Amino acid sequence: MRLARVTKDGKIGLAAKTGDKVTLAYGADIADLDAHIAAGTLDTAGAKAAAGEAVDEAALTFLPPLAKAGKVICLGLNYADHAAEANLDVPDFPTIFARFSSNLIGHDAPILKPKTSDQLDYEGEMVAVIGKRAKNVPASEALSHVMGYSVFNDGSVRDYQLKTPQWTAGKNFDNTGSFGPWLVTADELPAGGEGLKIETRLNGNVMQSASTDQMIFNVEQTVTLLSSFLTLEPGDVLVMGTPSGIGLARTPPVFMKDGDVIEVEIENIGLLRNPIAAE
Repeated sequence: MRLARVTKDGKIGLAAKTGDKVTLAYGADIADLDAHIAAGTLDTAGAKAAAGEAVDEAALTFLPPLAKAGKVICLGLNYADHAAEANLDVPDFPTIFARFSSNLIGHDAPILKPKTSDQLDYEGEMVAVIGKRAKNVPASEALSHVMGYSVFNDGSVRDYQLKTPQWTAGKNFDNTGSFGPWLVTADELPAGGEGLKIETRLNGNVMQSASTDQMIFNVEQTVTLLSSFLTLEPGDVLVMGTPSGIGLARTPPVFMKDGDVIEVEIENIGLLRNPIAAE
């Protein structure tokens, strides 16, 4: 299934996509993917969306697929070439930091360049969404706890990120975490979302291009390692790291500015596009 939380004509609903056909069922309850994942009713909601009215995808306003994720856990330095461009060692354990659901936005919504900085950077990433509670999960069972995948742009305000070693400030500016448009269930993709092309384009220019099989810690390993010290709950979001090509590492650096358009595309998952607007 490919599902998205959307609005059309001021009404919220759940969209389903099959091939080029998009259908929509209206209602806040059916669009509450957080609740459906937690309750195990996603198949029922998806069937209702698939049986809904046919709509033009261009007429939809996309919301982040999940609105109330309890945890948004991001991996830093999870591609060796990205660690190298940052002049940092490849980590022996996942470098993790947290985002908050309040700063997430959907496809086509503007990423805001803050008034306080000119160092707004892009990071194209794959998302894995937890579908089943995971605690002390062995690697052989890890992927059974992942229900689906999506696309993310971890908009990063670099000068604020580097003020402290924890990165929290620079990773949590309002309206900088772009997420979506589609949540794609795991059965539609290779195991662990591996071997998929991931590409980031700024104003049409390719800035990042890699494969998800280049991750240092893949989804299976990440679920196993994270669940060894915390409990992953249904609807938790794992943002799996970015490849090389970030703006900060370029000479001269390339940062996003008002009027730019940034796109992140992952093979078989989707295209996430956002304009950049001044705060």
